[in-house]
Amino acid sequence: MMRPILLVAVLALPLSAMASSFAGSSAGSASGASSAGSSSSGDDKIVLDARDDAAAFVASDGAIRGARLEAALLHLREQGVAQQQATDMALARTLLAR
Repeated sequence: MMRPILLVAVLALPLSAMASSFAGSSAGSASGASSAGSSSSGDDKIVLDARDDAAAFVASDGAIRGARLEAALLHLREQGVAQQQATDMALARTLLAR
């Protein structure tokens, strides 16, 4: 009797995580659409997804470098000369300010 209940609980857990992920990405798309700028919603997603990594990077004074932050730094540097010359810390702080 306990195994079926446990099985249902284990299978239902990922479904709730996917639902909250969808809700978060939908809200992010809506807020990104109202912001000014020339980047597409896919570009905004790269930058928005890196916020937690950027916060860890800034808080650790550059010691913690996440994969999402690395992707966002590359993406930001592709957008212009000023970003190419900026330090990783400056770009991470800019990312957090968005």
